[in-house]
Amino acid sequence: SIIKFTLAPKIHRGRHAQGLHNLWAETTKIHDPDLTTLGKQQCAELQKNFPHHHGVDLIVASPIRRTLYTALLSFEDDIKTKQLTIIALPELQETSDLPCDTGSSLTHLANEFASSRIDFTHVQPGWTVKTGKWSPDKEAIKKRALEAREWLAKRPEKEIVVVTHGSYRSFGDSALIAAIVLSC
Repeated sequence: SIIKFTLAPKIHRGRHAQGLHNLWAETTKIHDPDLTTLGKQQCAELQKNFPHHHGVDLIVASPIRRTLYTALLSFEDDIKTKQLTIIALPELQETSDLPCDTGSSLTHLANEFASSRIDFTHVQPGWTVKTGKWSPDKEAIKKRALEAREWLAKRPEKEIVVVTHGSYRSFGDSALIAAIVLSC
């Protein structure tokens, strides 16, 4: 009997750049907010200084607008030169049910990002309703993190950028496979 081993991909994981909701408490009431000017500058800095551009062969992001824009702006050259498409994966979405942490409808996203290379096939209707699978409940978040981990581990790409949220990362850390190397 032959045992076949496959290596999990190398993951470069990071939080989105500064969004409007990060400015002060009142801004958490903004639904699916934009990046700030500073956030866009942070993306430009990451684009310029990220040391692993050469190896990136997949970009995955939460379908919340600030993570999509972070991925688009920070990896713009990779997307253009390598013809990469960002995969929007709702399991990576923010962990609370605040308006700032609730995504936009699939129709809205598809319209806003129509000219961008983003694959929304994993984003299903209802992903913005913070109940059941999408609940801010700790167990639901852990389950989503595990699903994301398993999905990433099965990918054929060797080096993947994952753009998600600060509060999600603590759940994702415990759910990532040991063989996955985190470098961001």
